[in-house]
Amino acid sequence: MSYQTGLSGLSASSSDLDVIGNNIANANTVGFKSGTAEFADMYANSVATAVSQQIGIGTKLSEVQQQFSQGTITTTNQALNVAINGNGFFQMSNNGTLVYSRNGVFQLDKNGYITNAQGLQLMGYAASSAGIINTAQTVPLTVPTANIAPQATTKIAAGLNLNAQDNLMLGSPTVAAVTSTGTLSTTGATITNAAAGTNADNYRIDFPTATTYTVTDTTTGVTGASQPFTAGTAITLGNGESITFSGAPQPGDSYTVTQNPTTFNQNNSSTYNYSTSTTVYDSLGGSQTVNMYFAKTGSGTWNVYAGPSTGTATPIGTANFNSSGTLVSTTDATTGLATATLGAFTMSIPNTDGSSTPQSVTLNMAGTTQYGGKDGVNSLSTDGFAAGTLTSFTVGSDGTLTGNYSNGQTAALGQIVLANFANQNGLVNLGNNEYEQTAASGVAQISTPGSTNHGVLQGGAVENSNVDLTSELVNLITAQRNYQANAQTIKTQQAVDQSLINL
Repeated sequence: MSYQTGLSGLSASSSDLDVIGNNIANANTVGFKSGTAEFADMYANSVATAVSQQIGIGTKLSEVQQQFSQGTITTTNQALNVAINGNGFFQMSNNGTLVYSRNGVFQLDKNGYITNAQGLQLMGYAASSAGIINTAQTVPLTVPTANIAPQATTKIAAGLNLNAQDNLMLGSPTVAAVTSTGTLSTTGATITNAAAGTNADNYRIDFPTATTYTVTDTTTGVTGASQPFTAGTAITLGNGESITFSGAPQPGDSYTVTQNPTTFNQNNSSTYNYSTSTTVYDSLGGSQTVNMYFAKTGSGTWNVYAGPSTGTATPIGTANFNSSGTLVSTTDATTGLATATLGAFTMSIPNTDGSSTPQSVTLNMAGTTQYGGKDGVNSLSTDGFAAGTLTSFTVGSDGTLTGNYSNGQTAALGQIVLANFANQNGLVNLGNNEYEQTAASGVAQISTPGSTNHGVLQGGAVENSNVDLTSELVNLITAQRNYQANAQTIKTQQAVDQSLINL
């Protein structure tokens, strides 16, 4: 043996100790990948040396191989902490030079760029103001702080139930004598069932003789059979009202009973059956409340009124339901014709803040039913919103950075990309958890998280170091023994040399 062989062993063992020590030192470094020292033996090159007589001259460090196994993921609840679960690296820009990292601890700089602790900018796909992701090229990602623009309300979608058993909005019927030659008198017609659909009909009571009468529903044109007349006994009109006469008729006497619709008054809840409201926004983001009122005027027939809470509600149409409670037709109040779309009424809302006025809004009641039960809202939504400021943001598993705004809206702010390599061990370790692409690693394969062989992201979390401290401490003991053993070879060589000197 020679000193050179022992020295090579000492050098190799020292390198092994360095690698193990580096692993232990980075046991708590986010995204760190442990290394393993790989060695190769050395032989003297000589064409005259027989193969069977070759003696090694030591060892050398062949490479330090990075172990890119997955580290455990820890939740931090920090919006800009992002962990990679699977293959891939974050692409970072160092003043235009691209480097790659597994450390997902990011922050915002003064200009709104997403950076790491060293100030390198996170790369990804940018989003337009409308939230459309542009995948043409990667750019440094920013979090815009500008307000999201308001959107004017153009549609109110209302899914209601209007109670089929609600009372008709009718007052006491009007009674008028057509012909009265006898001594008949009446105190008027009385509504006995306010929910009866026949209350919307008009009637005529005829006395063909002094002792009989007939009732004709002049709305439907149906005349009932002749009935005996008894003064003071109620005469039934339809199934919801009656009239009582005193005195004696003469043949040919006739009276009419005409319905008396209740005049709608938004300030008087007795003039409508149900009301609800929602908030609408104009083109400048100004808001106002729009009230909607529903008054039952017949069996399956409802008048619909709407208007701003600070103004006057006006009729916008009529809704008609069939015997199954399904909306079958709607009529526009302005034209008296069927609406272009079933259940869709158009209303105009005046604005005074400088936005477009009047503002045209469509109330779509297509999902409304008329069932026996309480009046109520099943669903109510609008498509407008006020201006909003960014309140928070989250990172999705596909890398999409989503902003949450004070007006309840969300919008894509950009998308983080991942880079993968054919040979990860071909990357050059630059320190600071950063790697650089080389010819040995192959070009970066850029794609969105979750696609092809790229991992997924977890927002509000970090990937811990993949160092196994237990294994490293055992390796440390082994490397120490190797160092001591190689030192012993030098000591032995020294003893042999001393023996020769002593001859």
